[in-house]
Amino acid sequence: MEKQKVIVTDIQMPFWSMVMFMIKWTIASIPAFIILTVLVLLFGAVISGLLMGTGALPGIESGL
Repeated sequence: MEKQKVIVTDIQMPFWSMVMFMIKWTIASIPAFIILTVLVLLFGAVISGLLMGTGALPGIESGL
């Protein structure tokens, strides 16, 4: 079967339907944003822990 290319030139969608679509899209992106934030924080914690462990990054010194 041969692939066919399709070019969309116009979408006719009522204004309020498009507004509701964009609101749902925004709400659906919130969990993805939270997951990405947690991943970035974990990555930053690991990197800063490694750098402080090697002494390359000044940090809190343990006065034990």
